[in-house]
Amino acid sequence: MLTGVRIVFLGGDARQIEVIRKCVEMDAAVSVAGFDKWTPLFDGVNLETMSAELLSGADVLVLPTVGCDDEGRISAMYSAKPMQLLEEHIEALPKHCTIYTGMAKEYLRRLCALGGLELVELLERDDVAIYNSIPTAEGALVMAIQNTDITIHGSEAMVLGMGRTGFTMAKSLQGLGAKVTVGVRKQEHFAKAEVMGWKPFMTDRLEEHVTDIDYIFNTIPSLILNAKVLSRVPRHTCIIDLASAPGGVDFRYAEKRGIKAILAPGLPGIVAPKSAGLIMAGALAQSISERMLTKGD
Repeated sequence: MLTGVRIVFLGGDARQIEVIRKCVEMDAAVSVAGFDKWTPLFDGVNLETMSAELLSGADVLVLPTVGCDDEGRISAMYSAKPMQLLEEHIEALPKHCTIYTGMAKEYLRRLCALGGLELVELLERDDVAIYNSIPTAEGALVMAIQNTDITIHGSEAMVLGMGRTGFTMAKSLQGLGAKVTVGVRKQEHFAKAEVMGWKPFMTDRLEEHVTDIDYIFNTIPSLILNAKVLSRVPRHTCIIDLASAPGGVDFRYAEKRGIKAILAPGLPGIVAPKSAGLIMAGALAQSISERMLTKGD
């Protein structure tokens, strides 16, 4: 339970609703700012405006999945007004306050460091990233199906990267009957892919493996699908780039060659906001509870 914990939420999307609901159920004192267009507001939530006074009483501050941009702007789909996190807001927080987000840009990290406040990035947790890879893979499959005229079953599908998202993506494609090729950068990932029944190769030899591929799903956040590689990719190939912006594809050159390439970060919040929100809610509640126990000791 989170009885006695004062939690302030600033902005967010549909995922944040599930996180707020979970905190209310666990008996936290919940205040939200940037939700003036949210209806219906359920019991146990105090609707506030963003202010130093509001923040001064927070034990926990929860920001959206992508905390804020490099100028402090906060994504707030339920707010009629723009929101911006400034140094003065961080200074208003109590020194014991913990700040939570999904992933943080340098701006937020710098503010927290200046204020001497603990910053927790929930998407850095293995459990959250693994669970989040499921709606990511499902969303990627939907996009691939919508943008091609062939079935996944029997297709030549390539996944670049064998991290948590890449693994789930390859497994999902295999389950649908695709012939799966996986580009990896580590020998242990090569072995793991081989054991799973996929065709692995090292990404430094990518050019040799793209000439007969129907789908490419990229999870590597660096320019791996450059012009040189794309010059060997068939024009009918559909590329879904799941890496964080700006992605790993030369989109200008892909368009020039007539290759359909789609940048698709943040799919969990787009295709399955409730499921994604429940994942974040569970991780947040667990983390706060663990910190309460630690402080109690």
